[in-house]
Amino acid sequence: MSADVKPVATRQAFGEALLAAGREVPAVVALDADLSKSTKSELFGKEFPARFFQCGIAEQNMIGIAAGLALSGKIPFCCSFACFLAGRFETIKISVAYSGARVRLVGTHAGVGIGEDGYSQMGLEDIGLMRTLPEMLVLQPGDDVEAHAMVRWLVSDACMQPAYLRLTRQNVTRVHGDGYHFDPRKIDPLADGKDVAIFASGGTVMHAMTAREALGREGIAAAVVNVGVIKPLDAAGVRAWAERVPLIVTAEDHNVIGGMGSAVSEAVADMRGARARVFRHGVRDVFGESGTPESLYAHHRLDAAGIASVVREELRASS
Repeated sequence: MSADVKPVATRQAFGEALLAAGREVPAVVALDADLSKSTKSELFGKEFPARFFQCGIAEQNMIGIAAGLALSGKIPFCCSFACFLAGRFETIKISVAYSGARVRLVGTHAGVGIGEDGYSQMGLEDIGLMRTLPEMLVLQPGDDVEAHAMVRWLVSDACMQPAYLRLTRQNVTRVHGDGYHFDPRKIDPLADGKDVAIFASGGTVMHAMTAREALGREGIAAAVVNVGVIKPLDAAGVRAWAERVPLIVTAEDHNVIGGMGSAVSEAVADMRGARARVFRHGVRDVFGESGTPESLYAHHRLDAAGIASVVREELRASS
């Protein structure tokens, strides 16, 4: 991890990347539902007011407008909190996914990491919902470097499908160096290890890296794999790890049902002769609650100490 770089929320990185993309690609437009200060789409709106559409608290209308813009040749970024986008699932299903519209749905304030605003503002089911839609890409960057790279890819001609981009409210420590190359077809190993592989995504990636250091001091060699592209998941890459290590622990700020851990489990279940057992770690099928981001991560054992303790428990259970 880069200790000399100030932690940045991936929503902030998104706002900066969207502005840069808007300067380079005239087809890029942005829409927001009265949350542009929070989603950071305001950075784009201030420079390109004619290409920015403030739709108010009317997310269904916003999604429909974005679909129409996409089908007219624009590249719309449709921004709101993850929970509010997921709550308009039926509109996304028909207007975006079924229509094959090149809409980029941007859900910020994902997971319990948003803190005191509590469950009504927390996206904890959004990955599970978006994964069910045919052709829908599901992306979650682990730091600001990856967020910038994902936005660049989303505005390129290499990506023509509908996409969901999931972002943090809280700051995250950078885990990628200057030489990072985003490959949407591959999972992203950050550190090697032979005893266990920790698969993390979004806000848990930096904590998985710190957990690895603590486990290493105890003689446990833990690999850390960043899963930035949850759908389509690099199933071959996951299966390669399932052949190398005896245990995979997935760590995510999302309900354990339907999230990244479910995607990894499905990939391993479909292979023949898997060596690894998969343990899904996340918000264990409960509603979120109010608290500081740090206390909620500790409560759900998603911080470094919590992830390390889960790994220890599962290694003991496997022995």
